[in-house]
Amino acid sequence: MVLVHEDPLGMVKPIIDVSTLHSWGDTNPLHIPTSYNVSSSLEFSSFPVNHNLNRKIVFWEGDITQLKVDAIVHSTNETFTERSHISDRIYAKAGPELTREIQEEIRECKSGEVVVTQAYKLPAKLIFHTVGPKYNLKFQTAAENALHMCYRNALLKAYELKLKSIALCVINSVKRNYPPDEGAHVALRTIRRILEHQENNGNTTLQAVVLVVENCDAGIYEVLLPLYFPRSTKEEDAALLQLPSGKDYGAFGEPVFPDRQIRIIDNPHHINEDDCSIIDLSSHFDVMSDPTFTQMQGDLDQQRLLGERHVPTIDPFIAKEIHNQERYDRLLRRAKTEDLTEVSGIGCLYQSGVDRFGRPVVVFVGKWFKFKDIDLDKALLYLIYLLDPLVKSDYVIAYFHTNTSNVNYPSLTWLKEVYNILPYKYKKNLKAFYIVHPTFWTKMMTWWFTTFMAPAIKQKVHSLQGVEYLYAVIHPSQLEIPAFITEHDMSINGLRYFNPCSTT
Repeated sequence: MVLVHEDPLGMVKPIIDVSTLHSWGDTNPLHIPTSYNVSSSLEFSSFPVNHNLNRKIVFWEGDITQLKVDAIVHSTNETFTERSHISDRIYAKAGPELTREIQEEIRECKSGEVVVTQAYKLPAKLIFHTVGPKYNLKFQTAAENALHMCYRNALLKAYELKLKSIALCVINSVKRNYPPDEGAHVALRTIRRILEHQENNGNTTLQAVVLVVENCDAGIYEVLLPLYFPRSTKEEDAALLQLPSGKDYGAFGEPVFPDRQIRIIDNPHHINEDDCSIIDLSSHFDVMSDPTFTQMQGDLDQQRLLGERHVPTIDPFIAKEIHNQERYDRLLRRAKTEDLTEVSGIGCLYQSGVDRFGRPVVVFVGKWFKFKDIDLDKALLYLIYLLDPLVKSDYVIAYFHTNTSNVNYPSLTWLKEVYNILPYKYKKNLKAFYIVHPTFWTKMMTWWFTTFMAPAIKQKVHSLQGVEYLYAVIHPSQLEIPAFITEHDMSINGLRYFNPCSTT
């Protein structure tokens, strides 16, 4: 990856030909030096090593307006009026002709679509303008589909015009509330599937796809690129721990929801798989889940004339949620006022730096948690006191089961009670739960608990046989753990710790 810095004197930056940049396939893979198996929810990677595709990918941090390519991608809004430093540079360097063409010939672009203009004074030949979606958790599926279509349409347009190179910017934007890591997954998955599809069809015109990132996104793409474009079999195996699971994707990487499809057949008495077609209702289903869509009322005129009164009722589920929130608020107030040094002094639960995505890492040392001796009420209060400020955004937990015994094992009843007390934000924003040095008991308990009591976090739990696996997602300098854990790890796995280097 080539680093390009802003010139403080405002001097003209050099034009960079894409042929001078190193491809992703020419960079060194991150090898995890282990010989034991890792527990994962995926049996095999859907993105195996493909050296041909790796040679087409270029990971580059810098200014997209410097690149001499056939086309660059410009992320904007529907009316081309969005102001950002990238847009400002594109308009400034392309000259007034670009603004004139947009105002007179194009005028607007819908979310997920791509429109093409000349690049004028830019080193590139063409500009692909596209509009990223606004992200709303309520309509997450629609946002993911729209972002997928942005990347898909840009790449297909490049193949349609028989271009040899294209520079893709990060289309999703925090201004539109799109989570950067989720956007990166969509981008990389779509790029991989489109390139694969074209390669399988013998279309090899597109030779270079430059992923142009800025400093704020570089760390995310450095971590996620090996998942979708592994450079070695070891990177492919390591990707099993981090690839999203629990969702289905189509041939081009688009999200697919089998439960949101209906079948249409000509004769219901003679069902033939070849004669039935499937209609995907995914794009419309989220709208139907809107309460304003589903709420139905009687005849209001009749109610007024006959004196009927609408008696509001509270849904039992909502009532339960209100009760749980009130209980949590009471516990939070206690956690902030009561003396919890009895639990905090044990040192079994604490925050230790951040992972490579910048997410807080919470460490839980199982050996120091004496379930039968500790005050469980205060333990719950301390858990809330520590985590409440962190769970407002994404976070991860690393649980170390090293050298534990029966006195450290909590009951399933207590775990279920704690899980039910904690609000939804704890489950939603938990992005990964790593169990280091698991035993057969741990795996059985984890399977039982996540299957029957906490299915919402099942796909987020990963068992790791050694500390070194954490270094792929957490830099060693950000991970503070007791010495007995590393000593135990070295005694069973040997001196094989590693420190992943940044791609340069």
